[in-house]
Amino acid sequence: MSYVQKLKCLLCGTEYKPKEIKYTCPQCGDEGILEIIYDYSKIKKIFTKEILKMKSEYSMWRYLPLLPVDDITKIGPSKVGWTPLYEVKRIREDLGMSNIWIKDDGRNPTASLKDRPSAIAVVKALELGEKMVTCASTGNAASSLAGASASVGLKSYIFVPQTAPSAKMVQLLVFGSVVFAVRGTYDQAFVLSIKASREFGWYNRNTAFNPYMVEGKKTVALEIIEQMDFQVPDYIFVPVGDGGIISGVAKAYKDMFSLGFIDHLPKLVAVQAEGCPPIVEAVNGDGLVRFVEPKTIADSIAVGIPRNRVMAVRDIKESKGFGMAVSDQEILEAIKYLGSKQGIFAEPAGSTAFAGMVKALKEGKISRKEKVVVLVTGNGLKDVESAKKAGGEVLVIDPNLKAVKEAMK
Repeated sequence: MSYVQKLKCLLCGTEYKPKEIKYTCPQCGDEGILEIIYDYSKIKKIFTKEILKMKSEYSMWRYLPLLPVDDITKIGPSKVGWTPLYEVKRIREDLGMSNIWIKDDGRNPTASLKDRPSAIAVVKALELGEKMVTCASTGNAASSLAGASASVGLKSYIFVPQTAPSAKMVQLLVFGSVVFAVRGTYDQAFVLSIKASREFGWYNRNTAFNPYMVEGKKTVALEIIEQMDFQVPDYIFVPVGDGGIISGVAKAYKDMFSLGFIDHLPKLVAVQAEGCPPIVEAVNGDGLVRFVEPKTIADSIAVGIPRNRVMAVRDIKESKGFGMAVSDQEILEAIKYLGSKQGIFAEPAGSTAFAGMVKALKEGKISRKEKVVVLVTGNGLKDVESAKKAGGEVLVIDPNLKAVKEAMK
């Protein structure tokens, strides 16, 4: 049973019942993204801290009353969520910070946080009786949708920019997707996928266009709240592309605040690459998002036209947070640092938030005493070419001990 009360357009404020609407506000077009509103008065009766602690289901579905699912029999078999929240003691010691945690969402089934919204997408598709699904993606949303679809027998049609990392392309093909590598940007692939879904009747998972995707993404923060025993951090650093993940984090804390599980909200920090910082510039500036041409190694957040921009900027500003832009070199250094210091293998976008946290610390925007959570959203195996740039060279030697000694010099 779903406790979704209504969907509300962020632009015009028009409200819709769940069965009245599928994607965006008809009055505002594709720009009119919708926000999911729950009936917290009903949820409070069946979802308490005590009930949550007794649950034996350690996945994103332990938060079912806060998810837009009508038919639980449609939930796929893959275990998504309940990824580790590390205390990262070596990093704490190295940075002189006593309260930093890293949430490693590269531990999900297809190795990224995007498995969470894709799990919701296939449920909604099955509830509607759909047989085919589609999305546009820089790679992670695509592979997650492809994997989730394969697990429940849905056919997936995926649009990616031709420049997407080969490892992500391979995942799609292995999962049985029909893959369209678009000669163009992610933003062009996004528009094309919507046109195709309308033409062929495919269910569309696209970020922001599909209002339910933020609800899947918020489960990463619902887990953080519970893993921190309902203690709220001062800051949460989030890598940002379209802006859906950071809005998901905001939604999770608002949900838990509305239910009385926590008594205040954290500040949200959006981290983007210097070569593609439209939301960061908006948050730190006049609030208006100006589109850019992406130029960054962090393909997963190389989004020049952020589709969830209105909600994301609102959520960051309401939290009294800020934005950080980091260079590709800082991103690569963060990949190496996370791997060598903590054994966390992050893709470029996955390490971006950590790079932003380190930069914010150096610039005095946060203090060493504050409680900080950093999201790592994707595994480094997603983009091994970038990992090679970060990790250095292997030592090629002859098969004898003398060669080992020489190489060690």
